Amino acid sequence: MAKMGPHKCLLTHLRPSWFSSIPLGFSVNGSLISHFGSKMPAARRRDRRGAGGRDQPTQHREGRSTVRSRSLSIRLLFTSLLLLLLAVVAIAALFIVYRGDESGIKGTAPPSLSVYERGLVKPNVDYHEILAENSRFSENTSRRHFPNPVLAYVTPWNSRGYEMAKLFGSKLTHISPIWYELKSEGKKLVLEGRHNVDKEWISELWNNGHPLVLPRVVLEASPMDLLLKKKQWNKAIDIIIKECKDMGYDGIVLESWSRWAAYGILHDPDLRNMLSSFDVQALDFIKQLGKALHSVDLTRRTDDHKLELIYVIPAPRSPNLNEYDFGPRDLQQLCDAVDGFSLMTYDFSGPQSPGPNAPLNWVHTSLSMLVGDSDAKNHARKILLGLNFYGNDFLIPEGGGEAITGRDYISLLEKHKPVLRWDNISAEHFFVYPHNYQRHTVFYPSLISLSTRLEEARAWGAGISIWEIGQGLDYFFDLL
Repeated sequence: MAKMGPHKCLLTHLRPSWFSSIPLGFSVNGSLISHFGSKMPAARRRDRRGAGGRDQPTQHREGRSTVRSRSLSIRLLFTSLLLLLLAVVAIAALFIVYRGDESGIKGTAPPSLSVYERGLVKPNVDYHEILAENSRFSENTSRRHFPNPVLAYVTPWNSRGYEMAKLFGSKLTHISPIWYELKSEGKKLVLEGRHNVDKEWISELWNNGHPLVLPRVVLEASPMDLLLKKKQWNKAIDIIIKECKDMGYDGIVLESWSRWAAYGILHDPDLRNMLSSFDVQALDFIKQLGKALHSVDLTRRTDDHKLELIYVIPAPRSPNLNEYDFGPRDLQQLCDAVDGFSLMTYDFSGPQSPGPNAPLNWVHTSLSMLVGDSDAKNHARKILLGLNFYGNDFLIPEGGGEAITGRDYISLLEKHKPVLRWDNISAEHFFVYPHNYQRHTVFYPSLISLSTRLEEARAWGAGISIWEIGQGLDYFFDLL
């Protein structure tokens, strides 16, 4: 309620000017009143009538003058009251718009231009601007600025991502909800996660006719059992295909590389390239899965569209590939069987090594190592460059910290009112604040940092993959 103060003051300043135009000598019904609001004494009224009796012509002139004066005063009073009413209505409307914009209520503020048209994509920003603008996005939510494929992840523990997918679905080509895990239970394989599925949300997406829905499936099953036993291999593929058919999915996003690295499969050249027991390559499982998915038509589509496979791959950490890194040779082997590669170009830094989340030079190097060779450049179109919509709040220099979402970031800006700094080397914004005698450094995406990475992807002809859309700020979607 304290924020109503400015509006009260405005009414206080307006009142004298409105009321100064109302004649003090007349009431609303035209009767004569004094400055104190009482009627004139009867003796004065009788004096007027007595004087009129002695001079009849004067009486008529004075009577006509009095009628005209009363009529004019009534009109002035009516006009003044009308203007006052209009002023109050206008002030109330402005107050509603102000409160609506402040609280983030959509639809109360005038339609917004895009962040490009508002001149917000720039290195020099301050916290005031972010607080004022982050919840405002272009009224045209279907216009695309980035022409290449856009994969957006959503998580069941962050419902905001589901809402963003519906609101900005026209800017997305693929959506991957984090729902499934393929696990070993004794000698059986079990696909867990259907309890996470939101069928109503999927129907809304499909009714709008925009993105393809490809839930993520993580291979938690022991790779030694899965890859060394051809029966298990085929069963895993059958389980995935059946789930896609039963639920009407457009395919899946598969994640297995990090699990295989943890089990040591990728460290051993014999296991990675040729499993001697069955004379098959470890990556043959992905090839076979892709082939099986591509043989299935989407029954809900009229065009000749097959189920798709997108494979999650880590970004190389250094210019020299380690034995467990996904490299250009792996890319070339899988390219025909896979429709896209979700490249995790984020999490470069962590609590034990604080710093920027995705330094631009590292992003560029990762792409160069995978598709920089002349023979692999045509594969760049299948790369989905990873963009983080989350940030990190690190303790520096001792280490430690945690990931933060857009809501956390806004809260920190409101509380600490920091100075934002732009790092030209990493092409990221950050700020520093003290808390409990410790120094915190916060790295969180900005419009210019995201725009720079979108341009990097565009230069290679690559798409993007976003982790995850519920963690970002609303106006980020203007960039897509």
